[in-house]
Amino acid sequence: MSKRSHSSSRWLQRQASDLYVQRAHKEGFRSRAVYKLEEIEQRHQLFRPGMRIVDLGSAPGSWSQWAQKRLDGQAQIIALDVLPMDGLPEVTFIQGDFTDPAILQALETALAGKAVDLVMSDMAPNISGLKAVDQPRAMLLAELAYETALEWLKPGGHFLCKVFQGEGFDEYLRVLRPHFNKVVTRKPQASRPQSREVYILGYSRKKTS
Repeated sequence: MSKRSHSSSRWLQRQASDLYVQRAHKEGFRSRAVYKLEEIEQRHQLFRPGMRIVDLGSAPGSWSQWAQKRLDGQAQIIALDVLPMDGLPEVTFIQGDFTDPAILQALETALAGKAVDLVMSDMAPNISGLKAVDQPRAMLLAELAYETALEWLKPGGHFLCKVFQGEGFDEYLRVLRPHFNKVVTRKPQASRPQSREVYILGYSRKKTS
C-alpha cells in the first residue's frame, strides 16, 4: 500500500469512528465543523435575527447552513469560496477568490453597500505536511480574512477566524486587539486534540475615529 493510500485509509477510519461526524450525518449537517461554531455561539451569543453575515471559505457550507437554521432564515448570509458549494436556502453563494476584484465587486453588490454584523472564516490551506510551508499559508488566509473584516464590519460587529498556532500567531493577535473591545482564543471540543487550530474571536469592533 502506498503512503497516500495508507493515509487515506486512516482518514476514512477516523471519520467513521468520529462522534461529531456521526452526529453531523444524523442531524443533516454538511460537516462536523458546525459543532465548533455552535460551541462558540453558546459561549458568546454572536447571532441574532436580522444580521448580515459573510462566511469566508464556506464550502461545503456547514457554517452557513447552521447560521441559517439558527436564525430561522432571518439573516442575510453571503458565503464565498474558491470551491463549489451546493445551494442553501436564503444563502447567497459567490464562487471565487475573495481577493479577486471581480469577486469583491460581487460581494459589494450582494451587500448593497451595507455594513456587516459578523465576518466568519473557517478557511485552511491545502496541507502539504511541511510546517514551514503550511503555517505561512494558514496565516496569510487569516490575514486576508482580517482585512476583509476591517473593510466590512460595522462598529459592534464581530470577527471569528480559524488560525493555526505557530509562527505569526502572536503577532496576529497583537494586530487584531486594537480594533475590538475584546479578543479571545477558543479551542472548541469538536476541534481534534492533535490539531493546532484555534479560533480567534474579535468581539465588538471599536468605533473608528
